Amino acid sequence: MNGEGFAKKARGDTIFRGIKSKEDRVISAVVYAILLIILLITIYPLIYVVSCSISSPMAVMQGRVVLLPIRPTVMSYAKVFSENRLTLGFYNTIIYTVLGTAINLLLTTTGAYALVEESMPGRKIITQLILFTMLFSGGLIPTYLVVQRMNMVNTIWAIVLPNAISVTNFLIMKNTFQVTIPRELKEAACIDGATHIGTLARVVVPLSMPIIAVMAIFYSVSHWNEYFNALIYLTDKPLHPLQVVLRDILVSNEINETISNSNSMLGEDYFAVAEGIRYAIIVVSSLPMVMLYPFFQRYFVKGIMVGAVKG
Repeated sequence: MNGEGFAKKARGDTIFRGIKSKEDRVISAVVYAILLIILLITIYPLIYVVSCSISSPMAVMQGRVVLLPIRPTVMSYAKVFSENRLTLGFYNTIIYTVLGTAINLLLTTTGAYALVEESMPGRKIITQLILFTMLFSGGLIPTYLVVQRMNMVNTIWAIVLPNAISVTNFLIMKNTFQVTIPRELKEAACIDGATHIGTLARVVVPLSMPIIAVMAIFYSVSHWNEYFNALIYLTDKPLHPLQVVLRDILVSNEINETISNSNSMLGEDYFAVAEGIRYAIIVVSSLPMVMLYPFFQRYFVKGIMVGAVKG
């Protein structure tokens, strides 16, 4: 067959692939319809919360906000950011999240690499002990006693150290190192004179950036949303993270103090202003994590597929 024949055959194959049967078109339409419904169900609450946060508090209180904001205003955000304790909570949460995530990644990466190395004695027993802690734990009271005896109550370490390693993330990292890092690369680095730390830093970590980025997202979101340990271990309000401050504002009567600190009510009903502040708080607390995700998206897509197929 000459070149012209090959070209005709290629064009024919392309046209054939573009033709879909009636059943395929129906199935595709159904799939896209289901995905569209799921998208609307997922995105509507987000749009609704944002619309309520910038709408007139009275319109929100009366239930007139359905999708788009009514009489847009930033009054609720102004009242939220005028609260000094909320600003301090933001600062504390950023510190806890950055420091805690760094500790999580350091311990998870080094520990997983150590248990992958065949030369490490007792690695199977250590792995089984780690799995045991995943199924059974000491409980809240023993954990609190340990933190108290180590003098970590009312310190930053009470937030970042008790959850220094997630067993689930640890096992995912360990399996990823086993599947994706060829043993020959580590042997070549060893022949070149690299130590275990050098091999980890120069070979394993660069090749494992997708899964490390996924772990960073998981750990950072966990630290950002942390409030239970803070309620238990932190009794000093200046040390409270953002989520505890938001809990106090949303659940207790401290929202009254936020409103009373304003110079005027601008003619709005007291409870309507409180309702607008609640929606603004939800947006403010969620926005940093939403803004962080796009920077890790390309790693996230790769990382969730790491180890899915072993060839």
